[in-house]
Amino acid sequence: MKAAIYCRLSEEDRNKSNVDDDSASIQNQKSMLLEYAHSQNWEVYHIYSDDDYTGADRNRPEFQRLLQDAENKQFDIVLCKTQSRFTRELELVEKYIHGLFPLWGIRFVSIVDNADTDIRGNKKSRQINGLVNEWYLEDMSENIRSVLKNRRENGFHIGATALYGYKKDPDHKGHLIIDEEAAKIVREVFTLFSQGYGKSTIARMLNDRDIPNPTEYKRQKGIILSPPKQKNSTLWKYFSIANMLANEMYIGNMVQGKYGSVSYKTKKNKPRPKEQWYRVEGTHEPIIEKELWDKVQAMREQKAKPFTTGTIGLFSKKALCAECGYVLRSGKRGKWRYLTCPNRSVSKDACEGAFISVERLERKVIAELKRLSEEYLDQDELERNITCSNHYEKQKLCLQENMTVYEKKIQEYGKAIRELYMDKVKEILTESDYLDMVKAFTSEKTRLEKNLIDAKEELTEIEACMKMGNHKKALIEKYMNIEHLTREMVDALIDHIDVGRRIPGTKDVPITIYWNF
Repeated sequence: MKAAIYCRLSEEDRNKSNVDDDSASIQNQKSMLLEYAHSQNWEVYHIYSDDDYTGADRNRPEFQRLLQDAENKQFDIVLCKTQSRFTRELELVEKYIHGLFPLWGIRFVSIVDNADTDIRGNKKSRQINGLVNEWYLEDMSENIRSVLKNRRENGFHIGATALYGYKKDPDHKGHLIIDEEAAKIVREVFTLFSQGYGKSTIARMLNDRDIPNPTEYKRQKGIILSPPKQKNSTLWKYFSIANMLANEMYIGNMVQGKYGSVSYKTKKNKPRPKEQWYRVEGTHEPIIEKELWDKVQAMREQKAKPFTTGTIGLFSKKALCAECGYVLRSGKRGKWRYLTCPNRSVSKDACEGAFISVERLERKVIAELKRLSEEYLDQDELERNITCSNHYEKQKLCLQENMTVYEKKIQEYGKAIRELYMDKVKEILTESDYLDMVKAFTSEKTRLEKNLIDAKEELTEIEACMKMGNHKKALIEKYMNIEHLTREMVDALIDHIDVGRRIPGTKDVPITIYWNF
């Protein structure tokens, strides 16, 4: 039997000697699990170790690698110290330990809390462990939210890093002090705008002087350790200037909570309404004087274009610069509309990439569509020439697996609720424990039923897309004689378009179309 050992750092046990070392907790787990595997005569396939990750993090790299190897049946057993080291989420306990692992022929064993999927009477204890861990996560999340809410309401800064122009006060936690080196740039931006310079022009002026943007500045100061993720991401952009000019933190007011987490189970955030922001006046020294601030805000309001609910741009978020990968920005001169790389206007060396009129791009797309139509009708070359951007079969298989797990778990929760009643009658459970567990099981059953409904709806959509994909010829014939595109056509036909740099000495702009079919 091959065993895969999984270890994870406990949040309560951070005692590394240096950043590159495994923690003592990880080392202890490895020793314990290796000894146990040896005593059972199991061959150790691999040790998967995630250090500095919480049990609620689904994107742990070694955890994901373990799941992939389990699906590929590289080993027979997953061995952990406790079930909570594998995950603290009941949903993942049900999905993997009770769902997919048995389907893949994988046994799960945790030695401290005696979880073992080969022992039939062991399942309830694993589910209870899962519930306890889930409650722990929820309670911890609520406690943290409560503390952060209180600190925000009292004007304490709680961010990981300070706003550009400020730094954290080493003598007063939650207080900001001016970082004079960056503050000079903030004052310059406000002054230039008040003198009539546009946001893109200001960005270009800063880039021409090789002044790092806020993120790159923090990286150079060692405040941010991650490397740049994208070419030209170190440059000032239009939106960097726009956001700075609108941020009243620069006049001494603490404004926080613009974004809020969707759930304690995910790191995703979403914007919050302005009335839900936390705003406290006079919490730190201002960089911008009130008179200059008021002048800039008046100019911003005057320059702001009135909002209209017109139609979305024909190629909005579909056209990308082939040189640097950024989404092309739309522009207009009279009635002439064009698309351009946003990096062209902020630095002379940033990107000499895409620039094309919407009309020319539309003609190119229609011409390519007609070429493909003729090619398809003449011969069966289309299957090889169209770049496929969807993987419907894989999505369908994954959904069907999840639906199987959901249906099985729904039945099991229904059965478990009935068994709990019998345990209460036999006085194995107290009334209080019975009510708590029934409430939790019912909640999970309801959640799974909703997941099942959502999965069925998504499966219907995928099957419809697959059906469309199986009728490529009919789809292309439908559009082969069009003279103009509509946004609906672009959405139906195109995943995205890479627009290249104009070929020197010509008017030709190369494009690569990634179709949806």
